[in-house]
Amino acid sequence: MADVSKARLRLWLRLLKAQRRIEGELREKLRAEYSSTLPRFDVLAALDRNRDGLRMSELSGDLKVSNGNVTGIVERLVEDGLVTRTPVAQDRRAMKVQLTAEGISYFATLAEAHEAWVSELLQSFDAEGAEQLSDTLDQLNISLESHND
Repeated sequence: MADVSKARLRLWLRLLKAQRRIEGELREKLRAEYSSTLPRFDVLAALDRNRDGLRMSELSGDLKVSNGNVTGIVERLVEDGLVTRTPVAQDRRAMKVQLTAEGISYFATLAEAHEAWVSELLQSFDAEGAEQLSDTLDQLNISLESHND
């Protein structure tokens, strides 16, 4: 049992180390090449997946962060003309955020660069290896979800 436990701990540490390295590289590339941040990219990505827009509460829920964390990013994106923020008709206290045409175009550029960076960072995996590791991580996520239920 101790051997299994130690092996799982080493696995966790290696997963964490790889995640931090990849995230650090992506943060630096976004900053250096686009004067952007990873949280800004994440907000744009969520809005791109939801072209009809999201309420601020839905956006923060999708990103698993507080409304306060998203508010400042959205305000800057509005100032930059990349998103609009409009009151929700049924609930004037709620705001809906949506990409503008400029925001859609800008995010497409960022997403293309992001994909290329990730591909470069994970170049040691061929397609089959990437699929195998993805399947293994999917199994892990399913196991973790059922563990929390």
